[in-house]
Formats: sequence, structure tokens, C-alpha cells
Amino acid sequence: MAEQMGKDEQVGVHKGSLSVLAAERNELVRMVTVVEQLMQAHIKALKDLGVDLEAEAKKAQQEMAKHPQAQNKPQGKPKGLADRF
Repeated sequence: MAEQMGKDEQVGVHKGSLSVLAAERNELVRMVTVVEQLMQAHIKALKDLGVDLEAEAKKAQQEMAKHPQAQNKPQGKPKGLADRF
């Protein structure tokens, strides 16, 4: 395919691809920022309710250390996009 396109056309394709990918990356960063803000809000709410998150994390780590094989077990058949909606 590359041999069939001229150099200017190839440059245009790559520039267009980079433009689209940069926009996608920016959207992903925005989404991660929103998720992080929501997580921080829930963490604050749990702390306000008296939940010791550090103790909970330590307890979870200890449980995982007791049963390391359970960490790597698949959670069932992976679902495709069609199965999710």
C-alpha cells in the first residue's frame, strides 16, 4: 500500500493518525482525571465514616498472601464487547 501512495499522501496519513491519537490520549487523560476525582471523593467519605483504609488494605494484602494462587485465577470466560451490552 505504501508504494501506491505518494510521499505527500503518506505524510498526510501519518499526520492525520497522530492528530486522532493525540485527541484520544487527551480524552483518556480527562477520563482518568475524572475517575481519580471520584475515587478521592469516596476515600474521603469512607474516612469521614471512620473506615481505616490503611488497615483495610493491609488486611487485603494479608489475605492475598495467604492465597496467592487465587490472584491469578481467571474470573470466568472473558466477555467480548457484544456480551457486555
